[in-house]
Amino acid sequence: MAQVSVCYIVTDVAAAITFYTEMLGFKVDMHPAPGFAMLSRDGLRLLLNQPAAGGGGQAVAGLSQAPGGWNRFQIEVTDLTEMAKRLRDAGCHFRGEIIVGRGGNQLLVEDPSGNAVELFEPAAQA
Repeated sequence: MAQVSVCYIVTDVAAAITFYTEMLGFKVDMHPAPGFAMLSRDGLRLLLNQPAAGGGGQAVAGLSQAPGGWNRFQIEVTDLTEMAKRLRDAGCHFRGEIIVGRGGNQLLVEDPSGNAVELFEPAAQA
C-alpha cells in the first residue's frame, strides 16, 4: 500500500512535533533541520515545513505559504467525546464543537499553527 503524504506549513516545527506526537499519536520519522520534520501515523506521512524553509516552504507563483485554511486530513477515533475532553484538558484549540452527522461525529482541532485536523467517530452500524 502506498503511503499518503500531506504537507502542512507551520510557524514552529518543534511545537507542531509536540502537538502531533503527544496529542494525536504520530511518530517522528526525521527532523533534520529546525524548519522541517517528517512524521507518520497509520499510513499517513505528515511533512511539517516552516515558510521559506527548504523546498516545501518556498513561495509558489510569488505567494508566500502560510498555515491555516480549511483543508484537513481526518483521523478516525473510537470515542470522540473522550478524545475531545483529553485534548481540551491539554489546552488544545477547537473550531467549534462536535458536529453530529448521519455517518458519524466530527470535531476540528487546530495544531499550534492553526492547521485543522478532523477527528471523526463513525456512526455505529446496526
